[in-house]
Amino acid sequence: MSRPQRASRHTVRRLNSALVLDAIAGSPGVSRAAIAAQTGLTKVTVSVLVEQLIAADLVAEGDVEARSGPGRRGTALHLSPSGPHGLGVEIGVDRVGTCLVDLAGRVCARWTRSEDNRRLSPETVLSRVADAVRAALARGIEVGGVGVAVPGLVSTDGTVRTAPNLGWREVDVRDGLSSRIGVPVRVGNEANMSALAELWHGYGASDFVHVSGEFGIGAGLVVDGELFRGVGGFGGELGHLSVDPRGPGCPCGSRGCLEQAAGPVELVRRSGARDLADLLSRLSARDRVATAAVHAAARWLGVALADAVNLLNIPTVVLGGIYARLFPRLRDPLMAELGRRVVSARWTPVRVVASTVGADAAMRGAATEAVRTILEDPDTYLTSTLRPRESSARTP
Repeated sequence: MSRPQRASRHTVRRLNSALVLDAIAGSPGVSRAAIAAQTGLTKVTVSVLVEQLIAADLVAEGDVEARSGPGRRGTALHLSPSGPHGLGVEIGVDRVGTCLVDLAGRVCARWTRSEDNRRLSPETVLSRVADAVRAALARGIEVGGVGVAVPGLVSTDGTVRTAPNLGWREVDVRDGLSSRIGVPVRVGNEANMSALAELWHGYGASDFVHVSGEFGIGAGLVVDGELFRGVGGFGGELGHLSVDPRGPGCPCGSRGCLEQAAGPVELVRRSGARDLADLLSRLSARDRVATAAVHAAARWLGVALADAVNLLNIPTVVLGGIYARLFPRLRDPLMAELGRRVVSARWTPVRVVASTVGADAAMRGAATEAVRTILEDPDTYLTSTLRPRESSARTP
């Protein structure tokens, strides 16, 4: 039996840096003394780590602390608004979007270009995405990480195994994009990224299923404040639950998938509308065909979501994408279906809410995940970015 290894000095410093930065991120305006009291670290250790974080532009000092009594007054510490940003990219079926968020997750800039990516090869799409990323990088804002959201099954190595709505199979997005822009990227499922945006910037509950509906239907599962990705990273494919085994074929190869019964494209088609704006207009005019189509979609959603709730006992459903826009029309038939089908509804009623993050949820989640990588491990960022004259500061 091997003996446990003693933590190295570097490991301790790495943990302490993360501890201090987390305290500042969680309590903007906190002082050095308050951090020491909160973390249990010595004031000297906190002071040295804070100076390193300031030198790396991860932390900025604010006003002098206002308080009565003797003693030196501390300065308020915040995440630096000029520090490294996260760059989020969404590769959608009909668009490519990018956004920049600061360390606090605030969106600083965004760009969207409409494009039917189904008509283009993956290589062409990745080249255009690389152009969009380079344009964002050229703004002169330091980027500490790039996250990419794709509507498909994404393995942990950044390969899109299949994206039926894009027509992609076995596309190495991570290396394909990194080689074009010269910057490491993280790749994830679009619905998962949207769920993370909802967790960090929206509803904020610790347990919910986020339904993403832009072109197809995806779901992000958040359990105990953490995204549940599944063993291979392929969890949350709500749109490909078969709700009608005798239903129409689906690009995924199955039949009667939820996307074919209640997906955004199918919903607009069955309503007789040209697009979402026309659908909303028809609903406002109380068009019977449009109203019937929305109610039918709500019931099919209820069938699939009831299965998810029964399996996982998740108490909240957050509707995103087109479903957030249609929420007032979807709510009653969806709630009725959940009430009939969820076994535990009598004791734990399911709550359904509309997302407040908006259409940029996927790219915002991807950008914020890139930033949070820095916040959770600032020492790695510190050692890779500090100039020699700054890194000579004494290390606790």
